[in-house]
Amino acid sequence: MYDITIIGGGIVGLATALRIKEQQPALKVLLLEKENEVAKHQTGHNSGVIHSGLYYKPGSLKAVNCIRGYQMLIDFCQKEGVAYDLCGKIVVATTEEQRPLLRNLFERGNQNGLTENRMISEGEMKEIEPHVKGLEGIWVPYTGIIDYKTVCEKYAENFQKFGGEVRFNEKVTDIKNRNTHSEVVTATGKVFETKLVVNCAGLYSDKVAQLTQPENINVRIIPFRGEYYKLRPEKHYLVKNLIYPVPDPNFPFLGVHFTRMIEGGVEAGPNAVFAFKREGYNKLDINVPEMLESLSWPGFQKVAMKYWRTGMGEYYRSFSKAAFTKALQGLIPEIQSDDLVPGGAGVRAQACDYDGGLLDDFSIIENKTAINVCNAPSPAATSSLSIGQTVSEKVLSRF
Repeated sequence: MYDITIIGGGIVGLATALRIKEQQPALKVLLLEKENEVAKHQTGHNSGVIHSGLYYKPGSLKAVNCIRGYQMLIDFCQKEGVAYDLCGKIVVATTEEQRPLLRNLFERGNQNGLTENRMISEGEMKEIEPHVKGLEGIWVPYTGIIDYKTVCEKYAENFQKFGGEVRFNEKVTDIKNRNTHSEVVTATGKVFETKLVVNCAGLYSDKVAQLTQPENINVRIIPFRGEYYKLRPEKHYLVKNLIYPVPDPNFPFLGVHFTRMIEGGVEAGPNAVFAFKREGYNKLDINVPEMLESLSWPGFQKVAMKYWRTGMGEYYRSFSKAAFTKALQGLIPEIQSDDLVPGGAGVRAQACDYDGGLLDDFSIIENKTAINVCNAPSPAATSSLSIGQTVSEKVLSRF
């Protein structure tokens, strides 16, 4: 019998596992991962950015966890020797209409305690990023780059040092609630008895949540794929570090940007398109039952109606390299189609409620037998140790 069984070996599941064992080493904690290694999905496909907390509504769980988690992550990496680089980024206003949005963003950063940010003129931007085009910007010195898969491997290593157990290739297929415990059943036929289930299943968090409670969960995970290009090596000089646009307040995704990677190279992107499969990293990846489930969810139908025009533009960019290039030229006019080679893609688990709300903040649904992390959007990787602390406090209050 385990005290706690955590489902999901992404960065949130691993951080939660580590935080529990750090505080209560005597508890028997198991982490189940359906793949053969950690960080195989969202965590292993993200852009590797250490976020500052600039964008998030002051006081929101996103803002609080990002700012607290940022320092926790830096401290952990210094202690464990994980490479990172606080290289800074610029956020660029390219039109007059974006200037007030940029100022609002700067003020939001101040409210979130980012007092070292500063507004910069066009000339100052050119000093930082010589090839960028814009009217003015924000210099964000807090932002950095890192490899989150390496971070996950260190979380897992430390969790196991504290006596935690990790089992790979164990896909959870059922959870049976008994009077005093739950039975977690996996595809291999194994049954793990546990006093408490902690669901950190990411792209399948809603599915696992439905196993933990008979009443309907009011959110569905809708998968959105973000596709990247990479700059050819001879064009790396065009981007020194990170260049971001002013986000569109009418759309929940950030827009294409440039990111230098910790292992070398520069990514350009991503777009944001509805994925026809929850783990659909390629354009032609389709899982018909999953696709129909997403399309039939009333909340997603409302989202599609609201954002159809923007969504069509994202799809057009997905299939048109020329359109993708044109979007990137808004920030760096010198970029040409030939400068770009296909990069990777990630899939974001976007929680959508029944009424068509795209959940922007973290969402944790609890019942007697389980704690379900049903929405952990970006910046979950930066915030991971803080989210892990929050979830672990909920867990430990029951023991």
